[in-house]
Amino acid sequence: EKILSYYSDVNEELLKKAYSIAADAHMNQLRASKEPYITHPLEVAGMLADMKLDEISIAAGLLHDVVEDSDYSIQDIHNLFGKEIANLVEGVTKISKISGFDAEEAKAETLKKMIMAMVDDVRVILIKLADRYHNVSTLDDLNENKRKQIARETLDIYAPIAYRLGMGKIKTDLEDMAFKYAYPEESADIEKHLSNKQEWASQKMEELKKEIENVLAQLHIHGEILFRMKRGISI
Repeated sequence: EKILSYYSDVNEELLKKAYSIAADAHMNQLRASKEPYITHPLEVAGMLADMKLDEISIAAGLLHDVVEDSDYSIQDIHNLFGKEIANLVEGVTKISKISGFDAEEAKAETLKKMIMAMVDDVRVILIKLADRYHNVSTLDDLNENKRKQIARETLDIYAPIAYRLGMGKIKTDLEDMAFKYAYPEESADIEKHLSNKQEWASQKMEELKKEIENVLAQLHIHGEILFRMKRGISI
């Protein structure tokens, strides 16, 4: 329904086939939340549809973990879906399969691979961002060390890349979700201060806004005054 809302000629059979293969590949697999694993690629595909991406990207989103987590190979995906989808799935798999480095090297290596993938086909990055977005939104189900590792990687690598691509909303959401896991003490401290001062600060900003509007009116200048509260991670 999401896809049909912006792409009436979508190849529904392709998407059904991609879902079918993904469901088969992840059968009997569970996420840390104990939900069926297929819920994750479905969430990723849904987010790609929210971005109004093409059917190839969405099919690849459904299949993005198949090679990494099942007996299906890239050649299998190529045989079933063709070169374009296989290339996207392979690109996402390469980004995910980074191991054998210490933390700092892993960050640099991840970033390098992601940029290389972006040069080849930016859709690889979009799929990986959707994958990371859903994973970060479900970090409560992991142990503390894993939560911190994924959250810091998100802040160091994925949020900046979303920003470079002009995806401000996704960048902001990734930062807000990851900050409380990457730096739990600092996040809790800032939230405590904010909760005590937010109402006072908003009131002061409204008063200042009215003062500026009065000055503009006296000068016969038409203007609109906007303000926002700083987010925890910005503070």
